[in-house]
Order: sequence, then structure tokens, then C-alpha cells
Amino acid sequence: MLVTVFAKDLKTQDQYDKKEVKKKMAKETIRIGAVVSDFNYDITMMMFERAKEHAEFLGAEITKVVKVPGVFDMALAIKKLLARKDIDGVITIGAVIEGETEHDDLVIQHAARKIADLALEFNKPVGLGISGPGMTRLQAEDRIERGKAAVEAVVKLHQRLQKI
Repeated sequence: MLVTVFAKDLKTQDQYDKKEVKKKMAKETIRIGAVVSDFNYDITMMMFERAKEHAEFLGAEITKVVKVPGVFDMALAIKKLLARKDIDGVITIGAVIEGETEHDDLVIQHAARKIADLALEFNKPVGLGISGPGMTRLQAEDRIERGKAAVEAVVKLHQRLQKI
């Protein structure tokens, strides 16, 4: 599939050996880092599986995965991934489920703000694949597609930023 995309860039297929074509494809493949919360593991792992499948479908690759204890703990891992030259963007995967206090609101607000700040600081897209706040476990299970949406956002934004 990727060879077809790049065929227009090649004068003739005979001019390039397979190694050069693979090198060009690797250069064009969007390399994504993933930061995945262990908290609510059953839900976040389903979200991450959807994200991996969608990345492959889009021709992107999740090349580095960092697991963190919870959504609040994501910022440092995101920063480390964004600083790498071999990462084009980062997805975040987490589920913030409502508790008896307003702790879930606080966690998601601060995490979302820091995630946006890091994207601006490093000039790389960060996909928000965190569901919540104010949702029940059942609602979180219904929102596992957020991981897929985070990958799509990173891929689209990365492609569009390359044209600017």
C-alpha cells in the first residue's frame, strides 16, 4: 500500500532497489509514541489495542510505548517522547472515571492543559485519547474508540503541518 503512495515520486522502479524504497517509506512513515495509563487498565488496554490497529491502518507506526501509573503522571513521559528525534507525535491513552469527589475533574483539566502546552513547546502533535471526566465505568467502556481518534488526530495534524 505504501509503495503505491510513493510510486509518483519514483522515476522508474528500476532506478531504485528495494532497500532505497524501504528507506523512503521509513522516512515517510509517521512514528508515534504512546503514553498509556495503567489506572483502569482493563479499559486503557482496549483503547490502546484500537489505537495500534488504527495506526497500522493509516500507515503509521507506534514505535515507543511508555506506561505510567495514571493520567496525572503523563506529562513527563510525553515530554521525553516529544524530545526524541525519532518520534513525530504522541498519543495519550487514559480513562478518568468519576469517583466520590471532584478529583476526576482536577486530574483531566491539569493533564489536558499540560498536554496542550507540551505540543506547543515541541511543535509536534499530541493526540488526546483520554476519556472522562464525570463518566462511569460503563461509559468508559463505551468510549474505547478515543484511542483510535487520538491516532487519527496525530496523523492528520502531522501531515498537515508538513505542508506549512
